[in-house]
Amino acid sequence: MTTLPSKSLPVPSTEDRHLLSRFSFGVTPDLVADADAAGGARAWFDEQLDDPPPDGAAEDMADWWPHLWWSAEDLADADNGGDISSHEVQSDFARWTLLRRIYSKRQVLEVMADMWSNLLHVPAPLSKSFPHRMSYDTAIRDNALGRFDDLLIAADLHPAMLCYLDNARSSAEAPNENLGRELLELHTVGSESGFTEDDVHDSTMILTGWMVDMFQTWEPYYSPEDHYVGRVTVMDFTDKNDSTDGEKLTEDYLRWLAQHESTADRVCRRLAVRFVSDDPSDGLVSDLAKVFVDSGTDIKETLRALVDHPEFEAAVGLKVRTPSEDTVNTYRVTGVEIDPPEGVTGEASEAILGLSEDMGQRPFDWERPDGFPDVADAWSSASRVLGSWKVHRNAAVGNFPQIGITYLPTEEWLPDLPAPFSTVVDHVSRRILAREASDAIIDAAATAADASPDEEVTSDSGVVLHRFAQVITAVLDTPEHMTR
Repeated sequence: MTTLPSKSLPVPSTEDRHLLSRFSFGVTPDLVADADAAGGARAWFDEQLDDPPPDGAAEDMADWWPHLWWSAEDLADADNGGDISSHEVQSDFARWTLLRRIYSKRQVLEVMADMWSNLLHVPAPLSKSFPHRMSYDTAIRDNALGRFDDLLIAADLHPAMLCYLDNARSSAEAPNENLGRELLELHTVGSESGFTEDDVHDSTMILTGWMVDMFQTWEPYYSPEDHYVGRVTVMDFTDKNDSTDGEKLTEDYLRWLAQHESTADRVCRRLAVRFVSDDPSDGLVSDLAKVFVDSGTDIKETLRALVDHPEFEAAVGLKVRTPSEDTVNTYRVTGVEIDPPEGVTGEASEAILGLSEDMGQRPFDWERPDGFPDVADAWSSASRVLGSWKVHRNAAVGNFPQIGITYLPTEEWLPDLPAPFSTVVDHVSRRILAREASDAIIDAAATAADASPDEEVTSDSGVVLHRFAQVITAVLDTPEHMTR
């Protein structure tokens, strides 16, 4: 079975598509063109790290929800006064996050912000940290491609994290161990490093004094009188801690943790699981960890080492998209245009968030501090697949959402007609999957659209007039679309 070339939609090489897919939320014709203009996927990747393009429409969408940028005190006052609820604010934050992932030209930054938000997880919605949750996202994004030690300090001392893990009221007299423990167990060295309960205790004591005026002004501040004074030891880190001002001690401690070899192993394993495979080799992790430590926790250098590693190139098609990624990718590759919200029930940004949630994953909505899982076993259930098919069908037919959204017209999905049905499917495959249609994809689409691969398709054909949504759905339902 053969197809005619779809010259209007070039496809990248397997290697280039693999890199673009792993470091974006979906390979679109525009992304293929951007990579080609940069000199290939690897050159595009370097450009995304060193000199990302203006973000245009995605940044403009920030103005759709101006309350996301209010001060913590103003947000809390609005919530207390009934003007806008904390849940509504955090829903709008999730909506903007999904749209930013769909439309951003800075795809590597978006992917890395998601990666770090999951490692250094602060849930949303959550009442005890919500006034600071949006600025926490900004802190993550500002450091997502810098140094991990800077990122760790920005995240763990951010008022959203201090509130979430109860350090905001932890004092020498009444210490709370939540942040001191999760800093070790989840954010840095991990339980496999062998830290003890004594280490957790002293980790907690180092962090005393970092406070937030919760449920009042929500102002973060450092309180010397609440900081524990006395020698502290966490694994190989020790300090006499003889001053009530523990701010420098905290920074020294966090930088020490960030640069620890166990942290390097843990962080690099998370990167390898995200971008390579569910079970990366110890050799890959070790190679990345060496770069991570030698570079002073430089994230860009570690990512470059990852994409240049033979194990990355060999991992084509080995990662299942999470439900949120599937939702974003579907609306991204189908070329929809979404309008600013007008407060109407069922409008596009609200509906897309609902579809992602129905499939099992609303952005940031993971109750535990360990973040969403990123392995196929967590996202390959029958219910998840049925949820994906529902999203794919809605996007293909264009029947939901219907408010505040414009779908790509049928003629823009088609090659020059007349053409064999196989060429029509190939054109759709190039748009959605950034690859030529395989025989299996053509056969699946033919079955779905009640067509034969060799039949001639014209603008008056039933396939075009009545059954074209089935063609789009068949391609969206392929394993190729549901993996990255």
